[in-house]
Amino acid sequence: MYAAETMGNGDEAKAQVEEGISDEVANRLQEKSTALTQMRKQKGKNIPEELASVDDIKSLQMSASHVGLHSASVPGITCMDVKFSDPNLVVTGGNDKTVVVFNNQTEQILSTFKGHTKKINQVIYHPDEDVVVSASVDSSIRVWSVRANQQALNLKVHDASVTGLSLHPLGDFLLSCSLDEHWVFSDIRVGKMLLKVSSAASTQSADGEQTIGGNSIALTAAKFHPDGLIVATGTADSIIKIWDLKSKTNLANFPGHAGQIVALSFSENGYYLASAAEDSTVKLWDLRKLKNFKTLEFEANHEVIAAFS
Repeated sequence: MYAAETMGNGDEAKAQVEEGISDEVANRLQEKSTALTQMRKQKGKNIPEELASVDDIKSLQMSASHVGLHSASVPGITCMDVKFSDPNLVVTGGNDKTVVVFNNQTEQILSTFKGHTKKINQVIYHPDEDVVVSASVDSSIRVWSVRANQQALNLKVHDASVTGLSLHPLGDFLLSCSLDEHWVFSDIRVGKMLLKVSSAASTQSADGEQTIGGNSIALTAAKFHPDGLIVATGTADSIIKIWDLKSKTNLANFPGHAGQIVALSFSENGYYLASAAEDSTVKLWDLRKLKNFKTLEFEANHEVIAAFS
């Protein structure tokens, strides 16, 4: 159970003091990473034969379309996510400041959550639980209980618009980033901020030496690596930064985009990263060689808002 579920609706967790990662949490993170890494090694480095081919993807057609989930007077769905364990369950966020949980099969709205005071930037559906998480321009992160149909937690760990969310593989911890130039690692079970790291934090070179980072910059996207110990963030000045979670060190930077980074996604095997930016391109990066190996270019008037690998 989320500790915040014992709070009254609307209670706020002002986790402004960084607590750090305890030995207990560090051990949990390491154990999960070791298990996941072993699973990926068993799958191998090659692309599985059962994955969809290019022709399969080209033949995909729309199976359903739904309207009326959000306010007609303030139209626009700004983000969405599908529950991994039940693809019929969808969560959307809108310009109308609301979060909506929808059952695609029954075509019914299960919950409409109100509490944010500005538009929603990102939503996450917990893969195993009846819980969704939302981030807003209002600088707050809110955790919602679908089963109880109410807010479980209002987490205030940023000072500006929250632009990115990513759930750790353990399901207990959340990565967030913001225009306040920081990324944050929080425990959403107890509503505590464990780490808050500036985008100008120190950089580690190949020989292990650390240097002081440059100027801080607004962060616009964030994603956990599949093993949960590495973090990727995208910046407003077109750079992708790779971080070590426990040491809070900037391990590598990927320049190359010509626009603000809007989305990041790691491949399941953990070897590759896809990035999307406002320059109408998607770039694929090899994390072992630390270089871009493919760029997908779209028409200049087509805004890329997501990247999947």
